[in-house]
Amino acid sequence: MNSLRRHALAFFLLTASLSAATPPAPLPPELAPFFQPPASATAQPDSRRSPLLRPDGSRIATATEWDRERAAIRARWFALLGPWPELLAAPKLEVLRTESRENFEQRFVRLELAPGLTQDAILLVPRGPGPFPAVVVPFYDPETSVGLPQTATGKKTSPLRDFGYQLAKRGFVALCLGAPGGDAYAPTLAGAKCQPLAFLAYLAANAHTALTRLPSVDSARIGIVGHSYGGKWAMFASCLYDKFACAVWSDPGIVFDETRTSINYQEPWYLGLDPKITRKRGLVSAAAPRTGAYRDLVAQGHDLHELHALMAPRAFLVSGGAEDTPARWPALTHAIAVNRFLGFEQRVGMTNRPAHNPTEESNAAIYRFFEHFLRNAVPGQRP
Repeated sequence: MNSLRRHALAFFLLTASLSAATPPAPLPPELAPFFQPPASATAQPDSRRSPLLRPDGSRIATATEWDRERAAIRARWFALLGPWPELLAAPKLEVLRTESRENFEQRFVRLELAPGLTQDAILLVPRGPGPFPAVVVPFYDPETSVGLPQTATGKKTSPLRDFGYQLAKRGFVALCLGAPGGDAYAPTLAGAKCQPLAFLAYLAANAHTALTRLPSVDSARIGIVGHSYGGKWAMFASCLYDKFACAVWSDPGIVFDETRTSINYQEPWYLGLDPKITRKRGLVSAAAPRTGAYRDLVAQGHDLHELHALMAPRAFLVSGGAEDTPARWPALTHAIAVNRFLGFEQRVGMTNRPAHNPTEESNAAIYRFFEHFLRNAVPGQRP
C-alpha cells in the first residue's frame, strides 16, 4: 500500500473515531460561561458559508456524510496550501542536558521535526508516575514558553507567555518549539512544497508523534496551545492534524480580516508565499496585493471557519484579545453547529480581553481548559 493510501485509510479511521468520541464531564462553573455564545452572535446567521453545506449547496444530512465532507474540506485546503512531506514515523529526540526545576525536569533536547530538519527544543516532564497528559507549545522561541528570562540568542522574553512552564507545574508534559531555522519571517522549509503556515502545522504533527513515543506521555491526551504567531501555528496544526485531542489559540485572528495588521495571513511567512512575487509587507493594497495560497483562498471564498469545523468534536478555546474580540463569535457558530449536528455541546469557547497580550485571567482559563479536557480525562481515552 503506498503512502497516500495509508494516510487516506488512517484519516478515515480517525474521523470515524472522532464521531464516536465520548463526551467529557460537564464544564466546571468557571469555564462554562466562556462556552456560551452571546445572544447577539446567534440572532442573525453569519454570512460565511456553512461547512454543513456542500459546494453544490446541498446540506449534509448524516454523520457519515459529514465524515466525507470533512475529508473533502481538508483536501480542498491542502490542494491550495500544498502537500505535507511524509509524516515522520519515529522522530529522533536527543536529550542534550537535564535540569531539575520545581516539580518537573527541564530537558534541553534536539528534535527531528522534518526530513533533514533537526531543531533545538525544550521538554518539561513532571516528576512522579505517569503517563501524563501533554501539550505542544509553539512560539518564536522555546525559552519564552518555559519562562526563561532570555532566549538562546540573548533576547529578553515577554511575560505571560510561559504556557509550557505553567502547565508543567500542573502535571503536564510540555514540548516547547521555536520557529524553524530560528527566524519566523524567513522560516526554513526543508524542501517542503507547502505554504509556511502549513509547514508549521506539519512540524507540530511530528512533535505530537515524538511525544507519543515517550513513556511519560499518555498518547490519547495531547493538546496544543500558542499565542499570536504561536496561536496561528496551533490553530492550523490542531485543525489539520486530528490526533491533537484539543487546542487553545491565543489571539491569532480566527478569520481573515484585511483591516487588522496582526491578522496577516497574506504575508509570505504564513500563506502568501509565491515563487513569482514577494509582496511588500503590510496590509493588502494595490501596491501589496494578495499572493500565493492566500490569494486563491480569498478568491474562492474560503475562510478559517472551515478549518474550525475540522476540530469537531474535539474541544477548542479561543483566548481572544485585540484581534479576536467578542465580535468574532458569529464565525465560531459554524463550529458549534457542526458539533451540535454530531451530538456534542460546549466544545467551542472564547474568552476576551482588551489587548493582544495575555493576562493572568485569560491564562487561568487556558490552564483550567486543559485541566478539564486533558488532565481530568480518563487516562488512555480520547477526551
